[in-house]
Amino acid sequence: MTTWLAALRKMQETATPAVLVTVAQIQGSTPREPGARMLYTADDQFDTIGGGHLEWRAAQIARAMLSGEAGELPGQRRLERIALGPSLGQCCGGVVFLCFERVACDATGMTTWQELEQSWSSGNDLWRALPLDHTDPLQLIETDGEACQLDGPDHGLPVETLRNTRQTHLLRDRHGRRWLLDLCRAHQPQVVLFGAGHVGAAIVKVLANLPCRVLWVDEREEMFPADLPAQVSIEATDVPNAAVDMAEPGAYYLVMTHSHALDQQLTERILKREDGAWFGLIGSYTKRKQFEHRLAERGFNAAQLERITCPIGIPGIYGKEPSSIAIAVVAQLMQLWELRFTQPKPKGVTPSLVTHALDGRG
Repeated sequence: MTTWLAALRKMQETATPAVLVTVAQIQGSTPREPGARMLYTADDQFDTIGGGHLEWRAAQIARAMLSGEAGELPGQRRLERIALGPSLGQCCGGVVFLCFERVACDATGMTTWQELEQSWSSGNDLWRALPLDHTDPLQLIETDGEACQLDGPDHGLPVETLRNTRQTHLLRDRHGRRWLLDLCRAHQPQVVLFGAGHVGAAIVKVLANLPCRVLWVDEREEMFPADLPAQVSIEATDVPNAAVDMAEPGAYYLVMTHSHALDQQLTERILKREDGAWFGLIGSYTKRKQFEHRLAERGFNAAQLERITCPIGIPGIYGKEPSSIAIAVVAQLMQLWELRFTQPKPKGVTPSLVTHALDGRG
């Protein structure tokens, strides 16, 4: 779960006023990318937009909004241009445009953020189309679908931009009004992890801070921690092999159970699926050779055996502590995801409306 979204839901459960700050656009060298977000309340802050004096200045503006002291739409939305130069005590040299929005603390606002969370957990990207200098409601718009149908009046949003742009940015609609188009990327890769031991738990702890979804499988229900983020689901089952069939096409498999015999069974089941993106098996080169020999005797060919990554983890990290293994393995996954999920989607995919439930008033 992204920290700002988890915190926002808790704020709304307690009706605590909050301001969401989004990096809307950048020029030159900046500490964070468009779409980075941070949540402020009167007393706390969650996530980061780059640290240092930039966040200090953002906190000043956000808390002024919470007290009703700033904004073209008082207490609601505001766009600020902040130069990262000597006057701010930073030397990046770039410019950051920050969007500030006071989020609704009512049931309607809660529904909107829950819908965003559900969409992410299902692997679907969303646009948050937020008006900056007019009072039209916020739009949540799926990036996939048959047609772009924005409920209510004609908002003037350019459909082609929604179809083809893959980054948070600012724009003016055909009426000349400013919008923040904030691309909320889904927890797209699915990781299916077998094994709730020390290493598995350490890996899940790291993955919980990244935009992915985890299906965590083990026979021993008591091994799973009680409090897990929404993007991690558990499958406590006596037949973990069946969980292989539950995985989505394009899943990333990690096998690290308490039993080498079970590891081999899972390996066979995973290799029989031809739609996996990657398969990692914990163990040494000796374990790999033993598995390859046994699997070849069972009829698996060289191309199938080549799909096994064992040992796992990026080169150069050799510690055997669970935390060291977790860092090495998650870094390996991130390298794969950078190649697969940072590429633009094919053109011609038309957005469809999900909802427009939040009007931005707190």
